Amino acid sequence: MSAVLVSSGPDEGLAWHHGDPMREQRTMTSGGGWLGLSNRQVLQVSGPDRLAYLHSLTSQHLERLADQESTTALLLSPTGHVEHVLHGVAVGEDFWAWTEPGRGAELVAFLERMRFMMRVEVTLRQDLEVVWTGRDVPAHPEAVAVRRSEVADGLEQFLPRGSESAAEPVGTWAHEALRIAQGVPRIGLDTDHRTIPNEIGLLGTHLDKGCYRGQETVARVHTLGRPPRRLVQLHLDGSMESLPDHGSPVELDGREVGFVGSAERHHELGPIALALVKRAVPLEATLLAGGISASQEALVDPEVGLHVRPRL
Repeated sequence: MSAVLVSSGPDEGLAWHHGDPMREQRTMTSGGGWLGLSNRQVLQVSGPDRLAYLHSLTSQHLERLADQESTTALLLSPTGHVEHVLHGVAVGEDFWAWTEPGRGAELVAFLERMRFMMRVEVTLRQDLEVVWTGRDVPAHPEAVAVRRSEVADGLEQFLPRGSESAAEPVGTWAHEALRIAQGVPRIGLDTDHRTIPNEIGLLGTHLDKGCYRGQETVARVHTLGRPPRRLVQLHLDGSMESLPDHGSPVELDGREVGFVGSAERHHELGPIALALVKRAVPLEATLLAGGISASQEALVDPEVGLHVRPRL
């Protein structure tokens, strides 16, 4: 069957599924699968100062990143709000990374402004795309970099656009369902302009490193606890045919207490979603997500803000 494409949202135009999204999820968890994520934007950071430069700017400890080591780093505003994300890997004399759709040019412009006298070059590589593959799919011979994915223990290969493989194709339905089940947020989809790293479990944040932009907010909230909001996984009423739209309000007793990020149907858990809700919302409370009844699974401790990340 030819691919059914995503019709709207940031992944519009990508393969949504190939006829059986539940089987595609099982393919991914068993180590197989191939999914082109051509909307992710690829950055190449080169030069002898590349790691020290990125270390000084981002929330992650990158100075001693080993060759072939994968990482995720955030760029924050001066007040600690998440602005950009880099899903990267060190390869030889380069740091390769991808960021979310439509964010590449702005991210490169910011990095260039902050370069000063450091020996580094930042390039937006329009000729490359990211492809997710199962952990047992061999690296493509034309891959310039391969990093560990946060989804289904797979790989993310940086390939020339249009590369092909004999691996079984899967769609974003399967990819998103497994990502949501693992409690991994997408920056800009499961977050908003007010999000601080503590609210999403300190994703991409290293607490034992020197000063970086926004560090004061992260350290203060970590030390004192109680971030304003917390990321949760929602288990939605499976009797409903629809899923809540992105940005749908999350309500408790008629009051809006958060918003839905991404939602999808999982092959074992049923309909699930990620949401940011106010810290004080009781964990045992049943919520309405876009009008659909939902229970919560904790991803971030509402008391101290530390990363719980249980096995779900």
